[in-house]
Formats: sequence, structure tokens, C-alpha cells
Amino acid sequence: MISKKELIDTHNRIKHVIHATPILTSTTLNELTECELFFKCENFQKVGAFKFRGASNAVLQLSPKELENGVVTHSSGNHAQALALAAKMAQAKCFVVMPSNSPKVKIDAVKGYGAKVTLCPSTQKDREEFTRNIISKTGAIFIHPYNDERIIAGQSTCAKELIETIPDLDIIIAPVGGGGLLSGTILSAQYFSPKTLVYAAEPQGADDAYRSLISGKRILSHTPNSIADGLLTTLGDKTWPIIKNGIEKIIVVSDQEIKHALQLILERMKIIVEPSSATVLAAVMKNKKEFSGKKIGLIISGGNYQIKI
Repeated sequence: MISKKELIDTHNRIKHVIHATPILTSTTLNELTECELFFKCENFQKVGAFKFRGASNAVLQLSPKELENGVVTHSSGNHAQALALAAKMAQAKCFVVMPSNSPKVKIDAVKGYGAKVTLCPSTQKDREEFTRNIISKTGAIFIHPYNDERIIAGQSTCAKELIETIPDLDIIIAPVGGGGLLSGTILSAQYFSPKTLVYAAEPQGADDAYRSLISGKRILSHTPNSIADGLLTTLGDKTWPIIKNGIEKIIVVSDQEIKHALQLILERMKIIVEPSSATVLAAVMKNKKEFSGKKIGLIISGGNYQIKI
């Protein structure tokens, strides 16, 4: 288990490179949901997503010798961008394997940070095989997108900042894909605000975490299909135990509910978020009675969304 001291040390380690992102509110959305909502806006984080927290923590813990051959990962976009920037700041090479169906805006951004991108078929097996090939050729160090204690500790700092700024939250809701952000959120709540419950929001078309929780066993067979492209991965063996033992509930939302929440955030809050981020508001909208009168922190995970004009 990652200790409370490790979370504090992590925050101190990365404070100088991350943004302490703003927490926004909306009177209209509070009235609409009949509760107090506090949006932790990681769409304003470097690279436009919370992923920079974990990536920077991982890279900052590597020695100059370890960084000589660079770092490598597989990612659909946000972790790819985060690791590319973290490596660039450390003056190290970065190799990224991305599914060929990744949004063009994310592929272009990864290349823009100086990483070498290799496209692969959009299966977990292909991601891992392509990554292994790069490691064998380059000797680069693998940084997993979420199933890594350094990554989990880094992501925990998002909820830690939220808790420190808005005390006495009844609930924090985070999106769940691979579980790095959610497991980090659970740890921060347990250590820094024990009375705060942690919920997760998950797309209906990629509900492996929900099915894992119901069955009590981590689901590995997974064919996801959702507008929330950042939440299509399966839980890892490091994130799953934390989630299994610490989550209050996982709420599944449809793509239509995500789109509605996305539109509300854009129209009422005037900020751009990606579909993965909108799942948390969609979860509240779907369960108004359950959340009525509560003080709720919502983690807006990122804003890398290509709006067509």
C-alpha cells in the first residue's frame, strides 16, 4: 500500500512542475442537481489533463543513468502527452505507442512535445507487443499509463489539492478507465479526508470496473466502445485492489448522458472538457436523489477534445 508519507513526498516533489489547477463552481449546475458541486479542473493542467501529475512524478524519480535511453509508454493520448512533456523537461528521449484510432489532436500534441510516435492496432495486446519491441531496440524505461505506484501517487495529488481547498466534502467523484486517477483519489480521501466517500463514473460501453466490482474479480476480457476515449482501458493489478477496497460505488453512464453533461459544462461553465471528464457530472445528473443536498467534488480529468467548427 502506498503510504500517506509517500503521497505528501510526491506532492512536494512535483509541486514546482505542475499547475495547482482551479476549482470552479456553477450556480446553475448546483440548482439543476440540487447539490453543491466543486469542479477540480485538470483541463487546465499542463498537457490539458491530470496525467501530467503521474508522469512527472515517475520521470523525476529516475536517475540520469536511467534516463540515458529514454522512456517509453503506450497510451491513447493524455498519458502519452504527459510523458512526452515530462521527458522533454528532463531532456530525455520519449517513445510512445498509440492506437491508430487515437484522436488526431492527441497524436499531434504528442509529436509536438518531441516524442517519437508509433501507431498500432487498437487492442491491448498490440499496444503491449509494440512497446516491448521498442524496449528491446532502445533500452528505454517503460512507464505504465496507470498501473504503476509512482503514477498512482502522482494522480493522488489532484484529490489532495481538492480536499485541502474545499474541506468537508461528502463525496468525490472521479472517472475510471485504468484506475490510476481513481485509486489515487481513494488514497487521498482515506489519508486526508476519511469521512469523504469516493465514487467513480464509468461509460456504459467500457464498464469493466463496474463489472469487476460486482463480480469481485478483475475483468480482463474487454471490448470497449464509448465516446469517452480516455476511459477504454482495463483496471491494472495495482489499481484494482485499491479500488475494490476503497470505492463506495461505480455509476455507469451512457454516451448520450455523457454528451448531455458535456454540453451543460460547455454552455454553463464556458470551459472545454473531453467526454471522459463529463462522466462525473453525468453520474450526478443520473442520480439526483442520491446526491441531493451533498457537497461533492468532481474531478474534471482533462480537456483534450477536438471541437469541429
